[in-house]
Amino acid sequence: MGVYLSVARGAFRRYSTYRAATVAGTVTNTVFGVILASAMLALWRARPGLGGYDAQQAVTYTWISQALLVTVAVWGGGFQDDVQARFRSGDIAVDLYRPVDFQGWWLAADAGRAGFQLLTRGALPLLAGSLLFELSLPADPLVWAEFLLAVALGLAVSFGLRFLASLTGFWLQDAEGVRAAMTVVAMFFSGTLLPIPLFPGPLGELARLLPFQAMVQLPSDVLLRRAAGTGLLHLYGFQLAWAAALLALGRAGQALAVRKVVVQGG
Repeated sequence: MGVYLSVARGAFRRYSTYRAATVAGTVTNTVFGVILASAMLALWRARPGLGGYDAQQAVTYTWISQALLVTVAVWGGGFQDDVQARFRSGDIAVDLYRPVDFQGWWLAADAGRAGFQLLTRGALPLLAGSLLFELSLPADPLVWAEFLLAVALGLAVSFGLRFLASLTGFWLQDAEGVRAAMTVVAMFFSGTLLPIPLFPGPLGELARLLPFQAMVQLPSDVLLRRAAGTGLLHLYGFQLAWAAALLALGRAGQALAVRKVVVQGG
C-alpha cells in the first residue's frame, strides 16, 4: 500500500509543477462556465422547471460539471497519455516488469492527478461561479463529504473505462481512435453537456443504465441534494457496482494482453 500512496503523492506533485498550464486551464474552465451558465439561465427562464431543476439549480449544475470535467477526466487524458507514450517508446515492457501491479500503479497515479485537479481546476472555478452567479450550494459539511465520496467513486468508474480503452493499445499499438470515441460518448452520457433528466424517452433510460453518469451526473445530484437517504445509498451502490465491474474487466483484459506484447520503439 505504501508504494501506491507514494505513486499518488508523486503524481500530485508532478501536476503541481505545471503552474502555467494549471492557471490557463482554470481560467478556461471559468470562462466556459460563465458562457454555459448564462445559456442555462436563459433556457430555464424560457422553460421553468425543465428536468425538475429550477434556474438556480441548473446554473449550479453547470458549475459542478465544470469542476468535475478534468477531475474525473471526462475528456480522457491523465495516465492514458503516459501509457500511450510508453507504448510508442517501448517502455511499456519495463512497466510490466515492475514488482507492482500494472493496474494498481496507474490507478494510484490517476488518484494523485485527480486530487490536484479537484483543488485547482475543480474548486477554483466553482468558487468563481459562486461569486458571479447565485448558486444552490449546501452549507452542511456532511453533504460536501457525501459529494466527495461520490466524486471518488466516479473517478474509479472513469479510470475503469479509460483503462479498458488504454488496454487496446496492446493489440493496436495506438489507442487514440478508441480513446477519441470514448471521449465523445462520455461527454454525452456523463451529463457534462446537459443533465440526464433532460434526455427524452429511451435515450434517458439508456443513459441511466450506462456507467458514464457516475462521473458527473450522480456527484452533482448529491451536491444538489437530489439524492438523500435510501436514494443516496442506491446512488453509491450504482457507482460501486460499475467501478468493481470495470476494474475486474480491466484486470481480465490485462491478463489477456500481457500474454503477448508487441513492443514499439526502443
